[in-house]
Amino acid sequence: MIKLKWNVNEEHAGLLLRDYLMNVVGISKRLLTAVKFEEGKLLVNDQEVNVRYTLKENDQIEVVFPAEKRSELLVAEDIPIDIVYEDVALLVLNKKANIVTLPSRLHPCHTLANGVIYYYDQQQITYTVHVVTRLDRDTSGLLLIAKNRYIHSILFRDQHQHTINRKYQAIVTGLLQEKKGTISCPIERDADSIIKRTVSPHGKRAITHYQVKEELNNASLVEVSLETGRTHQIRVHFSAVGHPLIGDDLYGGETTTLGRQALHCHQLAFNHPLTKERMQFNIPLATDIAQAWQRLK
Repeated sequence: MIKLKWNVNEEHAGLLLRDYLMNVVGISKRLLTAVKFEEGKLLVNDQEVNVRYTLKENDQIEVVFPAEKRSELLVAEDIPIDIVYEDVALLVLNKKANIVTLPSRLHPCHTLANGVIYYYDQQQITYTVHVVTRLDRDTSGLLLIAKNRYIHSILFRDQHQHTINRKYQAIVTGLLQEKKGTISCPIERDADSIIKRTVSPHGKRAITHYQVKEELNNASLVEVSLETGRTHQIRVHFSAVGHPLIGDDLYGGETTTLGRQALHCHQLAFNHPLTKERMQFNIPLATDIAQAWQRLK
């Protein structure tokens, strides 16, 4: 079980433990109920207490979060995961291409999450997988996972407040007229497909920022950041402006150079949910995309 600790300062002395946990550190009422009734623990100075305990300055609070129920689809599978960073709260992984992030009806097993569950079992981590920044099956790169419901709730809030930032590298077809710009086109599900998305005036707001990093005669290496996070957003937007990603057969990209879309999340930055420290991770362009770029040269 994961244990988290906080020290009470003068400002919060006199608060009930319940109010401190809900209003200061952001544990939801639902999760606090789970801690109370699902074999979690609330301790102050190593003594078990109830939520009506009145805090004193320098008290040390410890919350032991209960084990979480896992989906029946989340069966442990010995699938290697590339851990870039890990602590008590989260995992940062380098996801490979050609693996789905989470199980679904179309992909019930052999996903990244199945591999994470296997790793959790080896480490005796009794929680389920809380993916914060999901990637498409054939998109590679940095991916953020929260280790329990509490951490996920904080990072989910941060995501909606745009403090979790990702940068991607992509190879797109042709040369962009504007070397730095923004694509702002609403996106919705394609009426003829359960997978494909399309630009539509009736869709949801979608904004993509890009900057060209290098050019060839027939392709451009671009760095991309998202203001919104619609499904397939980068792929749909560049296809819509006539520059589909190399390898992206769903949205019109040629597949002779690369067998998957040339899209890689190379930078991830966020505020740590416990320490509030700004963290940033960077990884090189995926090998197969880098090799494809060299072939295009």
